Amino acid sequence: MKIAIGCDHGGYNLKGEIINYLESKSIEYKDYGTFTKESCDYPDYALNVAEAVVSKEYDFGILICGTGIGISIAANKVPGVRAALCSDTFSAHATREHNNANILALGERVVGPGLAIDIVDTFLNSEFQGDRHQNRIDKITKIEEKYYR
Repeated sequence: MKIAIGCDHGGYNLKGEIINYLESKSIEYKDYGTFTKESCDYPDYALNVAEAVVSKEYDFGILICGTGIGISIAANKVPGVRAALCSDTFSAHATREHNNANILALGERVVGPGLAIDIVDTFLNSEFQGDRHQNRIDKITKIEEKYYR
């Protein structure tokens, strides 16, 4: 499993905690930044991670900003991305099983590091169920095709 990870200044500290977790599990990752706490623009990091996931260079992405909202909105503009903002493990589990989410978004100001690690662990260890859920993913793809010509 290969993970693309990125954040803006609002997610910098939590990104470090998640990288420590990935390393402890020997999970391969690439850090797309930011590399400082200086104010920066989350769409830049969302785009880099989203493109890495859609190109299949990485299996999943993890994006972090202050709330997780802005960075997930930006990532979801890339066709093929299904970024899910999760603040609990149930949502992380459900979004993988039902939505086949390929990017997890987190908010550093919303979840603490312990919960964030549990959410990441749940997200990475849950699998898409397919079946009736695939039909819904196909409909999302048709929406993308309609508006992203």
